[in-house]
Amino acid sequence: MLIDFFYTLRAAKLPVSVKEYLTLLEALQRQVIAPSLDEFYYLARLSLIKDEKHYDKFDQAFGAYFKGVQQIVDASGEVPLEWLKQRMQRELSPEDKARIQALGGLDKLMERLKQLFDEQKGRHEGGNKWIGTGGTSPFGNGGFNPEGIRIGGESNGNRTALKVWDQRTYRDYDDAVELGTRNIKVALRRLRKFAREGAAEELDLDDTIRSTAANAGWLDLKLVPERHNNVKVLMLLDVGGSMDDHIARTEELFSAAKSEFKHLEFYYFHNCVYDYLWRQNRRRHNERFETWDVLRKYPPDYKLIFVGDATMSPYEVLQAGGSVEYNNAEAGAVWLRRFIDRYPHHAWLNPEPEAIWQYRQSISVIRQLFAGRMYPITLAGLESAMRVLSK
Repeated sequence: MLIDFFYTLRAAKLPVSVKEYLTLLEALQRQVIAPSLDEFYYLARLSLIKDEKHYDKFDQAFGAYFKGVQQIVDASGEVPLEWLKQRMQRELSPEDKARIQALGGLDKLMERLKQLFDEQKGRHEGGNKWIGTGGTSPFGNGGFNPEGIRIGGESNGNRTALKVWDQRTYRDYDDAVELGTRNIKVALRRLRKFAREGAAEELDLDDTIRSTAANAGWLDLKLVPERHNNVKVLMLLDVGGSMDDHIARTEELFSAAKSEFKHLEFYYFHNCVYDYLWRQNRRRHNERFETWDVLRKYPPDYKLIFVGDATMSPYEVLQAGGSVEYNNAEAGAVWLRRFIDRYPHHAWLNPEPEAIWQYRQSISVIRQLFAGRMYPITLAGLESAMRVLSK
């Protein structure tokens, strides 16, 4: 049963094992879910996939294997997806499209869709009323309506649907994609150093079992303090200039880091680190922190993370006076070397696509200073950086 599904997942290079496959079969045998493809999807993902980064590949493999099987189910009736497969794309002139009117918002669309589920008894293609393909109805796929709901199939390029059914949910978990805040948190959690702190309020099961056995069976509870991630992080963030193109991604990374690391210290710089840093950009000229003081304040057990696109004139890194803002006494490379020497666990996170790094001379210079420890802000890049910082 489902052996072809198992081999489909293996062909998609998903790390599914025979034991996990047998667990799925046992769950089906015990009828832990209703006979629904949606519920089977979640059960299969729970049983077979152990890492969130594989969700996207699982979605694709699942969709490829079960294509044409899925049903759109409503409490009052069932419309097989097979009815909705596109067999032609209807050509509509601009005048035709101009005459098509939306039904009046998402709530009204959903009400009308439920009504059609009750009324429609067969497959329909073309036309402007029923759920089908290649028409001007707000429901189905392959046609045109400026405010519709696409059900199954592919978009015809108009990109005007209010809601899309049959859309993959976990597209942003692929190793190569750029991340949202939640995905970044998943990657940052690989950088952990647990310590037990605070009051003893968490059950120590192993010690409780040993103590109870040694006490002739009388229950002897043993408690320990909760574990907390005790890793300490010093984060230096480039701001302004070319980094304006990466504000959203940098904010997501910063937000995730503040959430994940209890001991996080951060400072800002522009393009390259020189003789001072700051904590608030609106007060950068009034509240400055001497870089020497920052280096002395935080001990070498801190994990050092630079965040920046490293995109600037190479003179800003290599020469005294190279800063675009003022006449710095020492080259940026000198200050970067001081940070690298002070903190053995260091990495640079770059929001620029890795494919263009080779065309930026300043990126090459900084990568050389960091002995290659520059990583893109993708799931795979962050995981690599966290592994380096954890050593």
